[in-house]
Amino acid sequence: MSFRNDFEWAQRFMPDVKQHIGPLLLEEASLDRDQSEATDLIVLTARDMRIGVRIRRPGYAERYPNEFTIRAYRDSGAQTELGKIINGWGDWLFYGHAMDGASVRVCPWMVVDLKRLRSLWIRHPLREALADAKWCGRKSNGDGTHFVWFDVSRMPSDILVGQGGATCP
Repeated sequence: MSFRNDFEWAQRFMPDVKQHIGPLLLEEASLDRDQSEATDLIVLTARDMRIGVRIRRPGYAERYPNEFTIRAYRDSGAQTELGKIINGWGDWLFYGHAMDGASVRVCPWMVVDLKRLRSLWIRHPLREALADAKWCGRKSNGDGTHFVWFDVSRMPSDILVGQGGATCP
């Protein structure tokens, strides 16, 4: 599939993605703040946050329940997400699975803290970790696109900001 087709397909899921991310960015204000500052909700960050979104097609959640993937390279040489993340772009990655072919719902999903992922790469260089393949490895999908997979069940728990949909409706 072309980048444009992938992009347009994933855009259908954005309203549902926003519903999952919103609670991770907001907290309820205290009674004191509500009474004295006209404040009911507080945004947990005071700066722009850049959130990447990757939606997998139906069927992958069952086969790879604890994994997320990041596009590592394309045979065409086009820039990929892995290079952008290594270069410091992105704060979070929302990684979700389309429920079925007709739905615009995402379940299950996880939000990965990319700062913590980069920190992990500093402590355990990605090149060495890929050779070891305990918590990450390489995949190719056969169409000139290559990925790195990560198993969150084998990574530090603070890598996840949030997750949901262990049982999908």
